[in-house]
Amino acid sequence: MELILKKPLVIFDIESTGTNAAADRIVEICVLKVSPDGKEEIRTRRINPTIPIPAEVTAIHGISDQDVKDEPTFKMLAKGLLDFIGDADLAGFNSNKFDVPMLIEEFYRAGIEFPMEERNLVDVQNIFHQMEQRTLVAAVKFYCNRDHIGAHGAEADVIATYEVLKAQLDKYQNQEFTDRSGKTSVPVVNDIQKLSEFTTNRDWVDFAGRMVYDRDGKECFNFGKHKGKRVEEVFAKEPSYYDWIMNGDFALSTKRAIEKIRTRGLVNKFKA
Repeated sequence: MELILKKPLVIFDIESTGTNAAADRIVEICVLKVSPDGKEEIRTRRINPTIPIPAEVTAIHGISDQDVKDEPTFKMLAKGLLDFIGDADLAGFNSNKFDVPMLIEEFYRAGIEFPMEERNLVDVQNIFHQMEQRTLVAAVKFYCNRDHIGAHGAEADVIATYEVLKAQLDKYQNQEFTDRSGKTSVPVVNDIQKLSEFTTNRDWVDFAGRMVYDRDGKECFNFGKHKGKRVEEVFAKEPSYYDWIMNGDFALSTKRAIEKIRTRGLVNKFKA
C-alpha cells in the first residue's frame, strides 16, 4: 500500500558513536524524502563525529574513525540537511527514542533550532512492537518475506523501514487493536497524523523522557530524587536543582524544556 501524504515524509536512520544523545555523535545518516506526489529522494552521508568511535560500536555498524576522518562535521552539513528536510513529518525504526533525539541534539550543537511543533512522528518499531513485538531484521522477514541484507547500515535500514511501513499498512488494514486501558480502535491506517498518535509517547515532555506530563497536564520529573514531583514545585522549593540540571550531563533538548518551564514559572510568579 502506497502512503497517502498531505506533506512530505522523511524516513531516516542514524548510525552514531553510541546511544547517549547528550554525549554521542552521528557518524552516518540516511534520509529518504517521500513527497505527496510519490517522488522519492534519498541521501546518505557519513559524518566526522569529532570524537572517537568505540571499537564495540564499530563492530556493530562497521564504521571506524579512519572511515570518517576526512568527512565533514555535522555542523558543516546542518543547514543543507535542514533545508532538505523542510517541514516534513519524520519516521524511522526506534526513531522516537533514538534517531529523533540524536538529530535534534546535533542541530542544537550546530546552533540551529530544529522546529518540531508542526511535525508528526511515526515510529515504525512501535507499530511493530505493539502489533507483533520483533526486531527490524524479523520485521523485514515477517512483513516483506525477505532477509534484511546490510543490517546496521543506514541506507539499508532506512529502505527496509520504508518497505516495512508500507507492508504494515496492508497487513493491519481494518485490524482492531486493544490498548492497556481496554480501549479498542483501528490504529494502523494510511494517515501520518494517526500513525504518529499511535506510535508516539505523548506523555514525554522532552525527547529524552526525563520529564512526563501528569494527569493534569503538568510537567513532572521522571528520574532522580524528585521523580513524580512537578517541576515548577521542585524549583520553587529547591532552586539549586535547576542549576544542577543545567550544568549537568543532560541532553540539550531536556535543558531547553527545563528553561521554558522555569521561565514560565517566573513569569507567573511576577504576574501574581
